[in-house]
Amino acid sequence: MWIDTHCHLDAPELLALVNGGAAHFRTLARSRGVGLCVLPAVEVANFDAVRQLAHSHNDAYALGIHPLYVPQARESDLALLDSALTALAHDPHLVAVGEIGLDFFVPELCTPAMSERQQFFYRAQLKLAKQHGLPVLLHVRRSADLLLKHLREVWAGAPPGGRAGIAHAFNGSNEQAAAFVRLGFKLGFGGATTFDAARQLRRLAGSLPDNALVLETDAPDMPPQWLYATVAQREAGAQQGVNTPAELPRIGAVVAGLRGTAPSALAALTTANALVALPKLQSLWAGVSAAGQTQE
Repeated sequence: MWIDTHCHLDAPELLALVNGGAAHFRTLARSRGVGLCVLPAVEVANFDAVRQLAHSHNDAYALGIHPLYVPQARESDLALLDSALTALAHDPHLVAVGEIGLDFFVPELCTPAMSERQQFFYRAQLKLAKQHGLPVLLHVRRSADLLLKHLREVWAGAPPGGRAGIAHAFNGSNEQAAAFVRLGFKLGFGGATTFDAARQLRRLAGSLPDNALVLETDAPDMPPQWLYATVAQREAGAQQGVNTPAELPRIGAVVAGLRGTAPSALAALTTANALVALPKLQSLWAGVSAAGQTQE
């Protein structure tokens, strides 16, 4: 079985596709061996949605303010996040603070004022993670070095609860990867690794130490190669495929090939890494494993 450490089952793109929305895609993923999904929030307004979905499907969730949502976020939202983390501290489905981080790919987020605002929200949420003893799910897009700088300053080398979390959709250099791993992070790999042109990313996915990587889909974003339609193809009438957690085993098979191992071995390895990165997953996974053995 597999763990999808990052997917947005509450995304409108998924909810509007078929009758049943998230339930349909979650059932399909489970039928393909995806035992657990981690559902990160992106803003205060969807805290309840990810919590309810996680409880409905016996999955996990995280609460946080995504950098793409920082422009419309209020500073008072940080107090709401703090209150939610306090109120839900004993919820076994709440496993992390996330999705948080920095994004310097989107032009509107790269102005001096918005860069400063992103960093303010990021640091504040790192402090909340430390206060509540939770790991983090990091959004890393053209921002690895600055993310690392703030981690070192805010956490002073001591991640919350002894676990740092996951650098989601990692696409940095070997040196940046090593720096995150030294701080205790696992690195998330998904659909981007399935593209032949992603040579550096594929080299990294194939060469990282066994204890450093986890798998994710980032559904409905980050589609694998077999779902992706180029601009030219879309203009010619081709439909863009929809990325869902059900694609994780096939993505995992690609990563396994890059590492010269069997998909079943990679499933076991990345599951173990996810349980280390997000310790509160362990009780949920015990239930999933027990259910799987009963069905056998």
